[in-house]
Amino acid sequence: MAEDSGKTKYYVLMEELKQDIVSGKRKPGDRLPSENELSASCHVSRHTVRKALSILEQEGFIEAVHGRGTFVSRKAGGKRGSGNIAVITTYLSDYIFPRLIQGIDSVLTAGGYSIILKNTGNSRLKESKSLEEILEKDIDGLIIEPSKSEIMCGHKGLYDKLDFYKIPYVFIQGYYSQMKKKPHILMDDCMGGYLVTKYLRELGHKHILGIFKADDIQGIDRHKGYVKALQESGLSYDPDMVIWFHTEDRTVKPSEILKYLLEEGKEIDGIVCYNDQIALEIIKTLEKNGLSVPGDISVTGYDNSFIAENGMVKLTTIAHPQERLGAMAAELLLEKIDGIPDEESRVERILKPELVIRESCRDRRE
Repeated sequence: MAEDSGKTKYYVLMEELKQDIVSGKRKPGDRLPSENELSASCHVSRHTVRKALSILEQEGFIEAVHGRGTFVSRKAGGKRGSGNIAVITTYLSDYIFPRLIQGIDSVLTAGGYSIILKNTGNSRLKESKSLEEILEKDIDGLIIEPSKSEIMCGHKGLYDKLDFYKIPYVFIQGYYSQMKKKPHILMDDCMGGYLVTKYLRELGHKHILGIFKADDIQGIDRHKGYVKALQESGLSYDPDMVIWFHTEDRTVKPSEILKYLLEEGKEIDGIVCYNDQIALEIIKTLEKNGLSVPGDISVTGYDNSFIAENGMVKLTTIAHPQERLGAMAAELLLEKIDGIPDEESRVERILKPELVIRESCRDRRE
């Protein structure tokens, strides 16, 4: 057994046995070594072995048969054919997700599938509960938007269980670093952040504030694009010209920090916002402080949502093909359900962003 000073011995043993099962090294119906045999081969006590096996049995990976021993569960890999696909998103009422669901539904309905829909509110705890709930149901596959995708996943065991039951899943809008090789559909958010920042630079902006979300991959990648565009155009990156926020403080922090920067006299002529929702709040904050958009400060959004077209100022933004992204995720999932191997089916599919120019940016070239 591998040494891991950060974890208890029984947990390390449990993880090693689980990995053997999930990887197929130990197959459904295989008999596990006895407690005595595991104790001797792994150099741990029988009590440690018993605790490790107890967790695996509770999670459904193994089953004890009285008088015969302990076996890898035969439930793994069984043909399901329920016609149900689970879809877990961070939000349902959000301005993007109704169209995302439409794209998923159009493909799955045509394939004869029904959707079981859940949302997490971008909460790790709710994501865990949603996964536990769908694992109790008979499903053929899963499409999931991970919650706070930039943070390491603390419930990977639930994804291991999906692998164990051979239930394919596709990540959308992000993925956890531990599961980067799993099928996923993404926007090229680095390019999106680059395009809006480059556009402001081309219009002569020299003091561009960036506002990004710190706990998902989209925010990190949009920031990368922002940095790249600044550096390519000859501007130095200034960390004091970036506002980072998290899911929990998204409605307060961006506007409050901007207000503070304005009061301190920070020179700002353009603002790159994480999305259209943030851009709308930023415009309100600027107007409360006596500044106009784009007269005094230009503002860009991201997602080309209803807000971008119908807000107080029509936003320059990045087009987000929500329906296409959903349809692509459903198409990729159906390929996995049909057993098309990864080497014949690209597990990473990237949508290219497009700049949508409206009225929220002013030409500042002299």
